[in-house]
Formats: sequence, C-alpha cells, structure tokens
Amino acid sequence: MEIFFHYFEWFMFLFLLALGFGVGRFLEANHYASIRQRETAYASVLLFGSRFPPDMATRQDCQLVTGHVVISSDYFKKFVFGLRSFIGGRSRGYETLLDRGRREATLRMKTEARRLGSKLIVNVKYESTSISGNRGAVPAFEILAYGTALIPPK
Repeated sequence: MEIFFHYFEWFMFLFLLALGFGVGRFLEANHYASIRQRETAYASVLLFGSRFPPDMATRQDCQLVTGHVVISSDYFKKFVFGLRSFIGGRSRGYETLLDRGRREATLRMKTEARRLGSKLIVNVKYESTSISGNRGAVPAFEILAYGTALIPPK
C-alpha cells in the first residue's frame, strides 16, 4: 500500500491520460457519426470551387453563405502531439480535428444555403485560424467556409 501512495501522482497522471483518451475517442466517434448522417441529408446541395456556375445561361439570384466552427483538441491529443514533436512525422490527432472542423463548417454552410432555397454553391473557400492563445493552452481552431449560393428565381 505504501508503494501506491509513493507513486500516487504517477497513477493519477496515467488514470487521467487514459480517461482523456477514452472520452476523447467516444466524443470524436459520435461527432463523426453525426457528420456522416448530415452529409447524407445534405448531399443534394452541390459545392463547386470554381468561380463561375456550371449553368451560366439561367438567371439566378446570389447570396453569400457561410459556416464557421470553433473546435478544440483534448489533453490526450495535446500530450501525444508533444511527444510526437520530438521525433517528427504526421500528427493524426490534429488531422482528424481539422477534418471534423472543415466538414462541420461545410455542413453549416450547406444548411444556410438550403434555408435560402439554394441547391448550388460556387466559389467555395476555406479559412482557418489558430485561436489557442498562450503556449500551454489546449489547441483550438476556427474554420470558416464561405461561398456564393445560387438561388433560382421564384
């Protein structure tokens, strides 16, 4: 029992690290499931990166649509990234974080376009900014998706 109290801080650190890993994986899996479900629902809203619409002969109204999201990492990913920065290589934890943020911003932009009656968005662009603040903070990113929704006249 004495050895437990002697290494209590290490046990607590490992317990919190395992807890962060489990909760982070669970929340990320739920978010991906939600994203996949909504992507299927909004599959009829098409996105084009080109500046001009595919059909330029039909007159359509235009409206700027945006979708933005602020997404942050958890302490487990931050810990793994800290270890990974010593040896270099890909940081898959942050890649999934940015992937979820980009897809969520796209879905929010599509939601706004559908609310306006549009099924086509052209000139789609993405902007991202790190808003984590000081060096010890958990990384957080703001991702903005924007484009021009083409709305058929009524």
